[in-house]
Order: sequence, then structure tokens, then C-alpha cells
Amino acid sequence: MKKRATIAQTDAVDSHIITLRGQKVILDSVLAGIYGVETKTLNRAVIRNAKRFPADFLFQLTREEVANLRCQIGTSSSGYGGRRYLPYAFTETGAIMAANVLNSPQAVRMSVFVVRAFIQMRELFLNHKALAGKLAELDAKVGHHDEQLAAIIQAIRQLAAPDGPMHGRKIVFNR
Repeated sequence: MKKRATIAQTDAVDSHIITLRGQKVILDSVLAGIYGVETKTLNRAVIRNAKRFPADFLFQLTREEVANLRCQIGTSSSGYGGRRYLPYAFTETGAIMAANVLNSPQAVRMSVFVVRAFIQMRELFLNHKALAGKLAELDAKVGHHDEQLAAIIQAIRQLAAPDGPMHGRKIVFNR
């Protein structure tokens, strides 16, 4: 039963992982919710510990990226109680570092689920890539066999055709 609950929690985190700038990331508001803190508390801790968050751990979204996400996921606009600051996007390592910086019991506990969700996404991507390779290999094999079958069928048609190489000749047996 505990295994099933773990998978459900990992899937819940997994659904919030998005691709931005070619990286799998989770937004600060989602990560703050997972860790049980307010977004501003998470962001303050990150800014206070900026040296722990190099560019490959965390980046701040541009206005264009925010506008694009707002269209995709339907977040509120800044004029109606929405965010006033551009959100941060945490990579897998940045999400782990955020848990260390927050150091709350829930952040430490939930960081495990965040890591598992990123790992699950990576495995899914690798499995998809491997499957695509196998399909291409299968297609190449089948394509080669199709050519061979077509040649065999053509040869049979030539032999069976009324004006084929054997048509009009009589086979005679001499004793």
C-alpha cells in the first residue's frame, strides 16, 4: 500500500514538470506548494543563498515565457491578484538544493518525491528514444524484406504470364 501512495505522489509531482529552454523544470510556485511554504518564502531563501544556485540549478523566466505559460496553463494575470515578479524555474538539482535551503521537515521529505519524479521523466524519455530506435530498425528490416518479396512475386508473375519464357513451347519426352 505504501508503494502505491509513493507512485501517486510521484505522478502528482511529475505532472508539474515542464520543459523550458530545453530543460525539465518545475516552477517556484509549484515547488513551494510541494514543500509546504509560500512562494515568497521559497524565493527569499533562494535569493538569500544565491551562491548555492548556479545557472544550471535555477533560472528566472522572461516575460515572453511567462506569457506563453499563461496561455498554456491559464494562470492569473498580474492585474487581478497574480504574480508581480517573474517566476523562477528549478531544475532537478535546483529543486533538491531548495529543499536543503528551506530545511523544513516537509521540504526534506518531499524532495525525495521531486527527485523521483524527475528520474521517472528521464526514464520515460530514454525509453521513448529507445523505442523510436527499435521502430526505425524494424522499418529498415521490413523495407528490405518488402523489396525481396516484390522481386519474388515479379519472378512468379513472369513465369505464370501467358507470353512468358515457357509459353508456346511444348515439352516432349523422348524414349
